[in-house]
Amino acid sequence: MNIKTTSADSSANASEMSRSRTAHRAVRLRALLKHIVIIGFGLLMLYPVLWLISSSFKPNQIIFSSPGLITQTWTFENYVNGWKGLQGVSFGRFFANSAFISVMSVLGNLVTCSMAAYAFGRLNFRFKGLWFSLMLVTIMLPYHVVLVPQYVIYSKLEWINTYFPLILPKWLAHDSFFILLMVQFIRGLPKELDESATIDGCSQRQIYFRIILPLLVPALISTAIFTFIWSWDDFFSQMIYLSDINLFTVQLGIRSLFDPSGQSDWGGLLAMSALSLLPITVIFLAFQRYFLEGIATTGLK
Repeated sequence: MNIKTTSADSSANASEMSRSRTAHRAVRLRALLKHIVIIGFGLLMLYPVLWLISSSFKPNQIIFSSPGLITQTWTFENYVNGWKGLQGVSFGRFFANSAFISVMSVLGNLVTCSMAAYAFGRLNFRFKGLWFSLMLVTIMLPYHVVLVPQYVIYSKLEWINTYFPLILPKWLAHDSFFILLMVQFIRGLPKELDESATIDGCSQRQIYFRIILPLLVPALISTAIFTFIWSWDDFFSQMIYLSDINLFTVQLGIRSLFDPSGQSDWGGLLAMSALSLLPITVIFLAFQRYFLEGIATTGLK
């Protein structure tokens, strides 16, 4: 009897182990298929970028006749010719102009948006709810709606063909999205920290600089990354306000390489387009961990 029971138990255990292995294989197979699909979609989305980089090393005459990623003929002449720029102004100048605008925009948003967020998140003042609601409304306001009034104002101030229209709004807490991002982050910080600092004799200015600002670093890094990318990639505003080639940015320089008559230097254009991706790619990869931390922890208690 014991022998029969032991045999039955062994058979049941073997059957259970077999089912467990089958289920484990099914889980691994589903995970493998999911990763294959994700990788496939990733490669599909990256293909235009890969084609851009690959074509930037091809001679002009085979860029469109040989659209594949791999070619037998490679050349660095596109980068040399493209870097020369136009009308005696090299792309080095365009890159410096873009870097100046982007860095100043980042500094402006970090300073003014953090101050505005601290005011909305911690201070009590008259009509606070009304001002905060109006600030949120501006997020939904299309840029093209205010373009003409802003252009008229800057024209009367004689700021057209200068960097003031591109930089000054950042120093006036113009980007409501970043204010909202920081407000949500500040609201997630314990108010007991402020109360303890007040008991110790800290003023509101000291609380902002010594307590709130150091804890706000993840949101500040997210703001810096977004601001840099948006300022670097901006084309519409720069096209509206800048006409002097010495003030051109990378985006305007690339656009100037395009000839509607069909005589464009496609190799140089693609080479400079590939180089223009380098700064934002490096910055995003360098600060990716802080960027994800700032987005993930915003609004969490």
